Amino acid sequence: MQQAHHVRLGVVGTGLMGRAAAIAAVSHVDVTVTALANRSRPGADGLADDLRATGRDRPEVFDRLDDLLAAGVVDALIVATPDDQHADAVVAAAAAGVHVLVEKPFATRIDDAERALKAVRHAGTLGMCLFNHRWVPAYAQAKELAADLGAPVLAYARKNDTLHVPTQMLSWAENTTCAWFLSSHDIDLVTWLFDDDVAEVVASSRSGVLRARGIDTPDAVQIQCRFAGGAVATFESCWIYPDTFPTMTDSFVEVVYENGVVQLDRLAENITVADHTAYRHPRNVLLRTLHGRPSGAYHDAIRHFIDCVRTGAAPLVTLESSRHVTAVLAAAHESLRTGAPVRVAGAEG
Repeated sequence: MQQAHHVRLGVVGTGLMGRAAAIAAVSHVDVTVTALANRSRPGADGLADDLRATGRDRPEVFDRLDDLLAAGVVDALIVATPDDQHADAVVAAAAAGVHVLVEKPFATRIDDAERALKAVRHAGTLGMCLFNHRWVPAYAQAKELAADLGAPVLAYARKNDTLHVPTQMLSWAENTTCAWFLSSHDIDLVTWLFDDDVAEVVASSRSGVLRARGIDTPDAVQIQCRFAGGAVATFESCWIYPDTFPTMTDSFVEVVYENGVVQLDRLAENITVADHTAYRHPRNVLLRTLHGRPSGAYHDAIRHFIDCVRTGAAPLVTLESSRHVTAVLAAAHESLRTGAPVRVAGAEG
C-alpha cells in the first residue's frame, strides 16, 4: 500500500456532511482538498469558493465521481453521498487505487457492503466508515472501563431526531430510514463496547407522521438484538420530535455489565442556553469550532483516517465491523417486512 506524506483529498457529495468533512480535513496540516464532485454543480462550486476564501487553492469541481477519479488528482476520497449511494462510490474509489472514508452507514444492503468490502481489500487500499462516535471522549472512556466491568448483559440505545432532519435537512429521507440514519451509530458503538456481534434481531416500526407529509419512511423503528455471547440490546430511533425540542438529537446509551453499568447521556452537552426565543442545548461534542479551529469527534475521526493514509496504519473502525452494522440493519428491515426474528448474515451464536 502506497503511503502519502501529504494527502490530496477529494470529497464526493458536498451537502451538509460533505462540507463539514472538507472543512475538517483542511484543518490537517498535511492535507489539501484538491477535488470535489456533486450532482448539483452550484453546491460544489460554493464549497470550492469557500475553501479558496480561506487562502487555499480552489479545488477542481466535477459533475461525476468517475471524472474526478480519472483525473488522478486525489490520494484519498471522502464519500458523503446519500446512504443508498455509498457502495458504488467506495467500489469506484478502490478500483482507482484511492483510499476511501465513507459516511455511515457503510451500505444499506448486505450485498452492497460485501461488494464494497471486497473491492477495497482486493485493491489493497485503506477504507474506513465514519463512525465518529468512537472519538466522543465519554464513549471512548466507556470502552476503556469495560474491561473491568465483566461480561456484557444488556444495552439500551436511543437516538431520536426532530422533524427538521427528515423534512428539511435531508432531501433523500424517503430513501433511507431513521434506523439506517441514526441507529447505525449506536449499533457500531454497542458492538464495539461489548466486543461481540449481533446474532439475531426482531424489529417493529410505526409510520404516519412523515407519510402524511409525503415522505414514505417510518416515523420510528425499534430493534431488539441478541448477541452471540448472550447479551441483549434495544436500539430505538425516530425522527418526529417537534422542532421545539431543545436539541436536534436526543441521544442516550446505557450498557449493563455483570459488575457495573455505564450511562452516556448527550441530551445536554454541558451547556444550556435560554433567551427570549427558545430554550436549547447547543451541540458541541461532534462538531464545533474551538478558538477558530474545527474540533470535535467528527473532526478527530477524519484526522485519524488521514493519519492512517499518511502512515499506513490500520484504521480504528474496520470495514468488517461496518459490514456487520449493515448486516444487523438489513436483518432488522427484513424483520420489519416479515414480522419475524431474523438471523444476522455472517454472525455466529
